Amino acid sequence: MKSFIHEALPVRVVFGVGSLASVGEETERLGASRVLLIAGGHEKASADVVAAALGPRLAGRFEDVQPHVPLAVAETARAVARELRADALVSIGGGSATGLAKAVALDTGLPIVAVPTTYAGSEMTTVYGITSDTKKQTGRDPRVLPKTILYDPALTVTLPPGLSAASGMNALAHCVEATYAEGANPLRSAIAGEGIRALAAGLPLVVQAPDDLDARGEVLLGAWLAGTVIASGGIGIHHKICHVLGGTFGLAHAETHAVVLPHAVAFNAGAAPAALAVVARALGHDDPAAAIFDLGQDSGLPSSLAALGMPEDGLDEAARLVVAAAPPNPRPVDEAGVRALLADAFSGRRPRRQA
Repeated sequence: MKSFIHEALPVRVVFGVGSLASVGEETERLGASRVLLIAGGHEKASADVVAAALGPRLAGRFEDVQPHVPLAVAETARAVARELRADALVSIGGGSATGLAKAVALDTGLPIVAVPTTYAGSEMTTVYGITSDTKKQTGRDPRVLPKTILYDPALTVTLPPGLSAASGMNALAHCVEATYAEGANPLRSAIAGEGIRALAAGLPLVVQAPDDLDARGEVLLGAWLAGTVIASGGIGIHHKICHVLGGTFGLAHAETHAVVLPHAVAFNAGAAPAALAVVARALGHDDPAAAIFDLGQDSGLPSSLAALGMPEDGLDEAARLVVAAAPPNPRPVDEAGVRALLADAFSGRRPRRQA
């Protein structure tokens, strides 16, 4: 067995139906008296509940939440936090709301209480991303890690089946890459395997019966585990491709993960057999790339980058950008290989193991 280092991040997790009700108590634990609430307009109902629970501790609300955290939006939110003399942040929503809170915390050092309503899992990580001039810059900083996370399956019930499936595939990608990323180790692989199992079991049920709280809880559990393993385990080629496609070409983040993931797994299959055996066992299938492709199809998700609006004449540029800033990956990353991966993902053909 190879040597490894494992680092656990200090996060308090409150998990269960109804956990949103503890938001006031959790901000009080942080000693907060002037909370800035970050939630997009589509999260207004939950945000109103939180605002009422915070009472006089609510200093203000910020609703201009946008995908990929545009720099201009981040700077506006930072200015609002300073103007209100905020001493804590509460974010409600998916990765965009969490990401905006992280952008504010990166600049101000304010603690975050995150309330995820999707399955992205980014709330468990020190990773942040800010988009400027169509390029998404990512980094890691302990200041952006939420102090407390409230996982309430009931908050995900209003997430439409299609968005639930796409968000769940995003979480699945975190688990898969955790098995072979640079920081992979036996504990992360075990957690990732359980996350994959929970997501694969729960996602079809969520799509078929959106009000099933047990299924919602299973998927949210998978999302938490996914965030846990990606938090300190690093990423591989899959995530870099998705960052490029989202930041440069404006493709929807979660749906892009669903389309690219099976092809990224096929790309790495020959170079990471032991890692992907963990994925195969969790999925109950001897071909994990095909199983992930089928899961996306069965969940009604788009299977091609073309369907997401990716221009075919942008594939060469995307391949160059990926290779220019490629993270550590089991298989060496070269432009021809990435271009072939992108071509398969663009057309939506069933994944094939690359030579």
